[in-house]
Amino acid sequence: MSNESRILIVDDDIDLIRLLTFRLQGAGYRVESADSAERALAKLSVSVPHLVITDLRMGGMDGMALFQNIRKTHPALPVIILTAHGNIPDAVAATQRGVFGYLTKPFDSKELLSQVEKAVSVSGIVRDGEDTDQSWREEIITRSPMIESILAKAKLVAASDASVLITGDSGTGKEMLARAIHSASPRAKNPFIAVNCSAIPEQLLESELFGHMKGSFTGAARDYKGLVQAADTGTIFLDEIGDMAMPLQVKLLRVLQEKEIRPVGSTRSIPVNIRVVSATHRDLEEAIHTATFREDLYYRLNVVSFHLPPLAERREDIPVLATYFLNQISAKYGKSLNGFSAEAIEMLVKYPWPGNVRELYNVIEQSVALSTTPIITPTLVESAQRGRTAELASFESARSEFEREYLAKLLKITGGNVTQAAKLAKRNRTEFYKLLQRHHLNPKMFKTP
Repeated sequence: MSNESRILIVDDDIDLIRLLTFRLQGAGYRVESADSAERALAKLSVSVPHLVITDLRMGGMDGMALFQNIRKTHPALPVIILTAHGNIPDAVAATQRGVFGYLTKPFDSKELLSQVEKAVSVSGIVRDGEDTDQSWREEIITRSPMIESILAKAKLVAASDASVLITGDSGTGKEMLARAIHSASPRAKNPFIAVNCSAIPEQLLESELFGHMKGSFTGAARDYKGLVQAADTGTIFLDEIGDMAMPLQVKLLRVLQEKEIRPVGSTRSIPVNIRVVSATHRDLEEAIHTATFREDLYYRLNVVSFHLPPLAERREDIPVLATYFLNQISAKYGKSLNGFSAEAIEMLVKYPWPGNVRELYNVIEQSVALSTTPIITPTLVESAQRGRTAELASFESARSEFEREYLAKLLKITGGNVTQAAKLAKRNRTEFYKLLQRHHLNPKMFKTP
């Protein structure tokens, strides 16, 4: 049996290490060991396994202290605690603090292998017999179960020609997901054309998308086939589709329905074979209610939808993304950097990241550019984060932050009483509940004991 999963065993009992190694290698896992928590941390600074199994009671640093250190730098790395029967309450308490699970000594082999299998699956390990070709998603760096779930569904959808709508805040990686869907599709060898609908002036967007004939308007010195036709047999990615003007929405709907375009100034329609992936940070259902987005176009675009969560909701991705960006940027700048200090990683993980992955990249780039030591220090990270937060937030993110803080304040004042809070906000109860759901605020959290 072959398995790429790597497991680090930490125990000061050499005989137990040998027994665990024998069982796990027999199941096909690759095993490393350390006879103390301190040596385990040294190994983790060189390479990160897919699972750590550690004894709870050891000389020097104990298993829980080891877990806390791992949690700081590798939040997504699962840890299983080994414990004697008398220490079961401590082990149960440990699982409540984020430890993946615990095993009692002497351990049962079936229970050991069952827990190990569950733990490495959380680490996103490719199991035997599954597709090992990950090239279609190579740009997406993640250890988040949420993102892995989205990617699994995206690969299934990629095999069809169904239109896909990707929602999420700016900087969450919507275009990367669109490219991954294209790369996993039968159209992968054909064009992928990305269009930012908010970056092109309204009067030019029609010509950019659908093309124009020579002389059809001032400045049209030659025929231009347009980006939709350029994407023929491939995929067109319409980013920020929510910013498209209503007249253009009508024309795009016609293209999706009839699978043909008519360039500006032409009387002849041209057939096109395209797959449409669109994206927006706006609430399109709200835009439909305010008559700024067509409902029929929405349902044409939203055959399958994916919502990319903000970086703050998948903090386990922050260390792995930060390390990936560090390697990428230090190579670009010709610098030799060994990584982040534990305090710097902790600062990165705790930061709210309003600008999401794009902001993380910028913070790492500034830290690398100003670094004079082989390790990225907390001072560098703090300086880069201050630089980013000094920038003006977008109107949408500023309004969202104000709404969340305002709603939380009302719930604190009323002790979680939604009826009273809604009256203070001068909103009806139903609308107030919708606002709470939008900001993931649970009134029970504010109830006075």
